Formats: sequence, structure tokens, C-alpha cells
Amino acid sequence: MTQKQQQQESGRWHGYEIRVRYGETDRMGVVYHPNYATWFEVGRTELIRERGLPYSRIEELGLYLPVIELESKFRLPAKYDDRIAIYTRIRSYNHLTVHFESQIRRLEEGGAVSSDGEQEAAERNGRPAPAGELLVTGATRHVWLSRDWKPVRIDREAPELYRLLGEE
Repeated sequence: MTQKQQQQESGRWHGYEIRVRYGETDRMGVVYHPNYATWFEVGRTELIRERGLPYSRIEELGLYLPVIELESKFRLPAKYDDRIAIYTRIRSYNHLTVHFESQIRRLEEGGAVSSDGEQEAAERNGRPAPAGELLVTGATRHVWLSRDWKPVRIDREAPELYRLLGEE
């Protein structure tokens, strides 16, 4: 497998729960669409943090990871006071870019965000791994940049970070 083809298939979902706040909704009590992009960022940040590297440390290394593509597909609206789970996984990455996949799902009161064990069992049974009612799907693509806003090879600049991208 070449470096450009590195990790072409999606990894495991990382779940992070929030509750929809009043300020995230419009007059109808429906989440205003730009908030989903913010939630995608929350999911990415928490996935990277869980793998052992807070985003602040990435910037301390002199690296930036701006969004160069954003896609969203809206199926159902999230509403004020809903419990939602932000599911995120790395769809693919290489030495220059990383592509995240996201799902926003409504959770039942008292329900839990899927654990890795539940995900493995669900995947074996052919069911989608994340828990909850699917509301929005999306993806973001990013490019690694230096402080000078020049593209950098992450495998050379921060090999430990490059390895973290591939952890399951």
C-alpha cells in the first residue's frame, strides 16, 4: 500500500454526546444548520483527543489542519433539548490530507452512546454501528499546513501524530 493509499477504509466510530442548547436553534426550535459544522469540529477534536493528542498540542507542533471541503446531508432536524451523539471517524488519510466522516444522531432519553464492543457486535450483524436516530451525515477534508500556511508532510513533521491517525 502506498502512502497516498494509506488507510482508505473508514475506522471505528468515536461517539461524543451533547444536548441541543436553546441558542443553537431557530424560532421553530430546530437546530440552525451552521451548528452541524461546529458539531463536526467537536467530533474531530474529541476523536483526536481520545487518541492521545489534544488539538492544542498539534498547534504547539506548528501545524494547522484547515477544512478544505465540507459536506452535509440533512435527513431529520435536531430540536431544542434533544440528546444527540456526534459520531466521527477517519474515512481516509495520507501524508498531506485527512478526511473525516460524521453522523449526528438523536439518542433516546436514558440511552447511551455506543461503546466499541457494541459497535463490533453491530458491525458483525450488518447493522450501522452508531446508536440513535440518524439526523445528519457529513464529511470534512483537511490539509496539513505549517505556520507559514505551506503544505507539510505530516509523516515527516510529526510522525507520532501520523501514527495516531491510523489507530483504531
